[in-house]
Amino acid sequence: VMMGKLGILVAVVVFLETVSATSLGVVYTEGGMVQGENIRLGFRRHMDVFRGIPFADIPGRFEKPKRHPGWDGVLKATEFRKRCIQVNVLMTDTRGSEDCLYLNIWVPHGRSVSTDLPVMVWIYGGGYLAGGSMGANFLNNYLYSGQEIADRGDVIVVTLGYRVGTLGFLSTGDSSLPGNYGMWDQHAAIAWVHRNIRSFGGDPDNMTIFGESAGGASVSFQTLTPHNRGLFKRAISQSGVALCPWGVNRNPRRFAEEVALKVNCPTNENMVACLKMTDPALLTLAGSLKLSSSPDYPLVHNLALSPVIDGDFLPDEPYNLFHNAADVDYIAGVNDMDGHIFTGLDVPSINSPLVDTSIDDLKRLLRSYTKEKGQAGLDHAFSTYTSTWGSNPNRETIKKTVVEIGTDYIFLVPTQAALYLHAANATTGRTYSYLFSQPNRMGGIGRPYPSWMGADHADDLQYVFGKPFVTPLAYWPRHRDVSGYIIAYWTNFAKTGDPNKGGLRVPVTWPKFTSTGHQYLEINSKMDKNYVRQKMRMRYVHFWTSVLQIIETIKNIK
Repeated sequence: VMMGKLGILVAVVVFLETVSATSLGVVYTEGGMVQGENIRLGFRRHMDVFRGIPFADIPGRFEKPKRHPGWDGVLKATEFRKRCIQVNVLMTDTRGSEDCLYLNIWVPHGRSVSTDLPVMVWIYGGGYLAGGSMGANFLNNYLYSGQEIADRGDVIVVTLGYRVGTLGFLSTGDSSLPGNYGMWDQHAAIAWVHRNIRSFGGDPDNMTIFGESAGGASVSFQTLTPHNRGLFKRAISQSGVALCPWGVNRNPRRFAEEVALKVNCPTNENMVACLKMTDPALLTLAGSLKLSSSPDYPLVHNLALSPVIDGDFLPDEPYNLFHNAADVDYIAGVNDMDGHIFTGLDVPSINSPLVDTSIDDLKRLLRSYTKEKGQAGLDHAFSTYTSTWGSNPNRETIKKTVVEIGTDYIFLVPTQAALYLHAANATTGRTYSYLFSQPNRMGGIGRPYPSWMGADHADDLQYVFGKPFVTPLAYWPRHRDVSGYIIAYWTNFAKTGDPNKGGLRVPVTWPKFTSTGHQYLEINSKMDKNYVRQKMRMRYVHFWTSVLQIIETIKNIK
């Protein structure tokens, strides 16, 4: 009898659980009604997933996005939409569509439907040339699925699409083709979320934007433009800030003329009219990278399609706009070998265990990074980076130094400069700095990367999006540890502006970055209180900012 009663009880509980599945149902937005998909994650844990909600109309060629005209009936938001038109990996063809301004939303629910949740809006990277709101897709496991962050951190996650490549960033440097269309797309999505997220259970007054690489730089630009005042409270830049050497294109006209010649358009006053009528796939291919990089022409100098100082979205040099971020809480950081993926293309020998990397290759790379300063700049740089070598450096030392040079110049020093300027201009905004150092999983004997390999560019993404939990067989327990730590810090920060407080336990208290102490947190699976450090690579930060005055305004970093 007892077993029978228990069976009935279980049946009743399961029945109630399915009947009362917590869901927003049909949501009313400014464009019309939308309905997503409700998924069950566990006992009394459900999530609504909305895929492909339009946040703007199909954009006009080289124009700012416009409001969506709306729709009748209920929009079924159950399919991811195409990414914006872009080159494929080999740069031989294009994929995607010009109709691409859509976003996706993950809303977690407990025993009742959520209200007033913090909102995290993701901006993808890809060098302003590629990328999509869902990221890479392997066996339907999308890289930028917001499900793990939303579920573990109890936050709403939004991912957005924006135009990239020629159609997102081509500019003549004047009003005929002002550029920054991709940045306006991001802004339009942020503004749409701010206006509509309350209907999804979100708090429009507690929004965080976050992104990586070109997405991290985009986050930085969105905090610096005057157009986002009051739209979000916090921001996280991973491996990219507006001050990066690839962040702003200072000679857009030259590249626009190169593109025009490739698609048989004139470079005179008829150029813009001709470009607007050209096939979008041809335009996109004409803006692809030259991958013939070498230490003399490093890859990073080929990233020509980036934001421009247009007097509108960016009214001034980025380093003069940090007052606009005075009340934004900000986390920024880099991976300890962020430069590896770039220097490995410029100096391929660094990844070969049997081939020595010549000191001449190292010098050629340094010369290209310091070319404004001529021979004196190169000599100073060389002595700065080889001072710890001793008289007979081994092959590993030289290879690691090449990676350090690339990491410092492309990512680490500009990020430190941005943190410094953010802290110096902050009123209520808090500042936090990190270094991510979980070693790359391809490093080691018999693997494609050397055994001294640290965290390469984009290595952080899998941990931020909780992949070690989604595909546990592909990872070790230590990878789940570091993923849990990052999700805790990131979502605590989104909730409270303090990565240490917000409901999820963290392994170490992360101190604020100040203009005097320069504290930072080193994030990896082994971290404890000894991983709070200060003055990240200060000697090199000082070298690039003061000696080379790469970023003019902060010569006074001590």
